[in-house]
Amino acid sequence: MGFARFARALSVGAVLFAAFPVLAQRAATLTVDASDAPRNLLHARETIPVQPGPLILFYPKWIPGEHGPTGPLTDLVNVTFAAGGATLPWHRDLVEIYAFHLEVPAGATEVVASFDFILPPNTDGFSSGASSTSQLVVLSWNQVVLYPLNVRPDDFMVAASLKLPAGWKFASALKADASASGATQFPAVSLTQLVDSPVQAGAHTRSIVLSAGGPTVTLNLAADSEAALAITPEQEAASRKLILEARALFGAEHYGSYDFLYTLSDHVARFGLEHHQGSDDRTWERALLDEDLRRASIGLLPHEYVHSWNGKYRRPAGLATGDFHTPMKDELLWVYEGLTEYLGNVLTVRSGLFAVDEYRENLARLAAYLDLRPGRAWRPLQDTADEAQLLYYARRDYDALRRGVDFYDEGELLWLEVDVTIRRLTRGAKSLDDFCRAFHGTPATRQPVVKPYTFDDVVAALSAVAPNDWKTFLTTRLQSVKNEPLLGGIEGGGWKLVFKDKPGPVMKSEEAARKYLDARFSLGVAITNDGKEDGTLGDVIPGTPAARAGLAPGMKIVAIDGRRYTADGLREALKAATTGTAPITLLVENRDYFTTHEIDYHGGEKYPALERDAAKPDLLARIMAPRSRAK
Repeated sequence: MGFARFARALSVGAVLFAAFPVLAQRAATLTVDASDAPRNLLHARETIPVQPGPLILFYPKWIPGEHGPTGPLTDLVNVTFAAGGATLPWHRDLVEIYAFHLEVPAGATEVVASFDFILPPNTDGFSSGASSTSQLVVLSWNQVVLYPLNVRPDDFMVAASLKLPAGWKFASALKADASASGATQFPAVSLTQLVDSPVQAGAHTRSIVLSAGGPTVTLNLAADSEAALAITPEQEAASRKLILEARALFGAEHYGSYDFLYTLSDHVARFGLEHHQGSDDRTWERALLDEDLRRASIGLLPHEYVHSWNGKYRRPAGLATGDFHTPMKDELLWVYEGLTEYLGNVLTVRSGLFAVDEYRENLARLAAYLDLRPGRAWRPLQDTADEAQLLYYARRDYDALRRGVDFYDEGELLWLEVDVTIRRLTRGAKSLDDFCRAFHGTPATRQPVVKPYTFDDVVAALSAVAPNDWKTFLTTRLQSVKNEPLLGGIEGGGWKLVFKDKPGPVMKSEEAARKYLDARFSLGVAITNDGKEDGTLGDVIPGTPAARAGLAPGMKIVAIDGRRYTADGLREALKAATTGTAPITLLVENRDYFTTHEIDYHGGEKYPALERDAAKPDLLARIMAPRSRAK
């Protein structure tokens, strides 16, 4: 876009968002019929209080927690508007396409919007991803609501109702008010709270109260089968311990009650999305039954639970916009997501959901993986946050060169180093736990409240716990363009990164659950192992043996040393190459053409692990130690 066109578009957008007189609001009513959810359709009707004259209705675009303009506008269909029994013409704004322009006729006091929403099948994403099967649905209210641009979402009250397929039960942080005519009525709440309170529903459901005293915390399960709901007593006990460990960490809650919406299905998008009084958590159908799937998804609930404090209550100022149309600024996602990744994994091990050796293996895996990302030599960690709204949806080919949302993994290692540094500076008297209690904890609000913060606020809070030049400490790491090992926290914590010839349980489960062979630490390549596209190269890391041999993402290994490719065959070839000088020979398919590639590598299989450094105190053990008194 040329500069003149850009300047013009900016001025038109400014007119679009100009202030209008705020209406004395009656509650809007929103009826959603999800009877066709098994067919991937929702039907909605919204009655909106208005005044005569120009009206702009907006479809939520910037969804909290999704860190980008992800509102699924293209799936909003059959849109019509009416007032006084007559259909109203409308047109879409040509700059901000999420906005609908109408003219409300004289004497009209309400506009009725009718529309359908197509629930997308078999797609990834957040609330724009697959959300329904024949047995369940997760309804994100932002999918089926419009709001007047001249009213703040905090002030726009909505009384919603929901009709479900016969026999389905639901769970939500938004509690039912009544039921009539086959529909559940919810009390009028602000649009902010409505969007923050998704609904999970299905034919196979189960709810388990986890909290013991204090605000109630409930684990709500919905699955594609009854068998998938079979949580073990050990899993349930560890989940209860998670709540106690979080309370011990933060010292206060900022919700009246909390509802995990844990959806178990192979046919919905897999992700977690934080909400103030709950979370939308989706994973494999057999995650409670299969050990590999359990281990690969075990950090989901702790991560999203931490977000109630770090992300919802304390939120970067650039993300606390107060509406769904103002662009968000993602520069502090290394706090929002990176700190949450660290604390979520710490709570996972403190609660017993994750074993101590699994936690250490995961740290080793992260450090070794990030050391193989040449993109760190040109793109600093800070820029992965700045460009997050695009990087979340970046392709996976040459991911190590491009970098993705590394503020999760590199952010975790950064905050581990912060924790270790605080412990060193204070001779063990203080830790990151003290920062969390001061920054995210007391005083308890026991209700959704947003308290924005800036980079300087983070620096000041760290300095109050342990005096130090935290601004330089953080800035140096955020702006670095050196692809150096991220071992400050690990080595300062009394451990060393080493490589072994066999994978640990975490890496075995990751390979099995996500269906790939991880040869990144040996050959420099990850290989699909799903029974359909076996041998397809997911990413090839520049500078590694695979890259030097001419391999590239998307190619497919057909044969190894003259024999048809299998994952076990590759492992056998790696082992055999350690005793000889001959290269590993691959027959590779590349878009209808076949070529031979020789990999001159003799180092065998390599998998990262941590090894104890007895010369230093074991701070990792202290970090992992439970804080609550309950066993």
